[in-house]
Amino acid sequence: MKSIYQKLLSGIPDYKEFLTVDEMDESSRRLAAEHPDCVELFEMGKTRQGHPLLCLKIGSGSRNALMFGCPHPNEPIGTMMLEYFTKNLAENKELRDELDYTWYIVKAWDADGLRLNEKWLKGPYTLYNYSRNFFRPAGHKQVDWTFPVDYKELHFHDTIPESEAMMKLIDDIKPSFIYSLHNAGFGGVYWYITKPMPEIYEEMYAAANSQQVPINFGEPESPSCVAFAPAIYANLGIETEYDYLEKYGGGINPADVIGSGDCSSSYAGARYDSFTLLTEMPYFYDERIKDMSESDTVRRDAALQKLDWQDRTSAFLRETLAISQQYMDPENPFMLAVNAFTKGGSSDATRKMIAENPDFAKKATVAEKFDNLCASKFYKYLSYGQLLRANETELEKMDKTGEQNPEKRAALQKAFDIMVKAHKDMTDELESEINYQVVPIRKLVYIQLACGLLTAEYLKEHF
Repeated sequence: MKSIYQKLLSGIPDYKEFLTVDEMDESSRRLAAEHPDCVELFEMGKTRQGHPLLCLKIGSGSRNALMFGCPHPNEPIGTMMLEYFTKNLAENKELRDELDYTWYIVKAWDADGLRLNEKWLKGPYTLYNYSRNFFRPAGHKQVDWTFPVDYKELHFHDTIPESEAMMKLIDDIKPSFIYSLHNAGFGGVYWYITKPMPEIYEEMYAAANSQQVPINFGEPESPSCVAFAPAIYANLGIETEYDYLEKYGGGINPADVIGSGDCSSSYAGARYDSFTLLTEMPYFYDERIKDMSESDTVRRDAALQKLDWQDRTSAFLRETLAISQQYMDPENPFMLAVNAFTKGGSSDATRKMIAENPDFAKKATVAEKFDNLCASKFYKYLSYGQLLRANETELEKMDKTGEQNPEKRAALQKAFDIMVKAHKDMTDELESEINYQVVPIRKLVYIQLACGLLTAEYLKEHF
């Protein structure tokens, strides 16, 4: 890597917390005011709650690049990378010239959703605090999964304002490089890319290894993933998911199961041949996620055990939600999320794939066993927190308005109490099963920025 990029990476501060939406907006306005010669700030649209979506334009290179943080609002690692990167771009003409891109940067795309995560952004960074204050919207409410699509029997055109704003920005600038700044919650580092770029895979691995953050050699997050190399996958799009469900779904209509639209990488790739990179990284990890040695368990057995547990857990969450759902606001975001994340349909398809794929007849690696039997529980655990909050927000609303409805309050309180206990029990279970460590924010920013620089340089030479 070039020395100018090494110097940039070496200067990352030891961040101790994540920024709020208001803190980022203030920072962007200040940056534009301090560097009017190379920084422009404009409003690309508004959120559903009417908050302005701010976009920074920095530099005047020969290609356009687009970066956005919080495509999912529980994923703010990219916001801190963008805080650091934008400041250095504005202050360092040599860096701008070396990169030779015009940068369009949206620090927090799902700003409304990020506000619903603000209670954990400043820490403490524990499984309990993260899950208790976690929010991730249902698919049909996600800014990066509500792009319009017409594919076979899937027709989605219920595009939300944030997605419409990003579509217009993409249409206006036709970016050659998009960095979609997602991050995982638990596990290790892995990547999604539009096309293979094997020349830099080792450098991407090295970026993670240099920060002592493990690479995720466990199961892919979706069974429809196509691997280019270990922990490096082809970008997911809704057409890939549709074809997977069509192949393994046993006759189900994939359009009935999916219920959302497409994503920015598919939209920009189809129209402008844009290359999109995602570098997924965890807040928490366990060393077992990188262990490639053979375990004592057949991979198929571990994968089926995971699905059995997830099906039981989804049934419990749906049963608990049924106690009070009739009394909830139909647009309660936590309720909508729980409904979406406990929806059936894809488990049968995954079981069929597992039965037919010979790779699952082998012994699982320690990483695959851990991913199936422990790490997967973490992600379902987050729905416990969302269901707890679904009831909590309705109870708080009753208190605020003075609403007198004993039956409603009793139902909400009953479901809330059930979830308080279930959430604590699951916290205790995970704390006993997982020897987790919290990754310092500085290391995560380093990995994400390093991989972005590597890809930006690669694209200049090969595309």
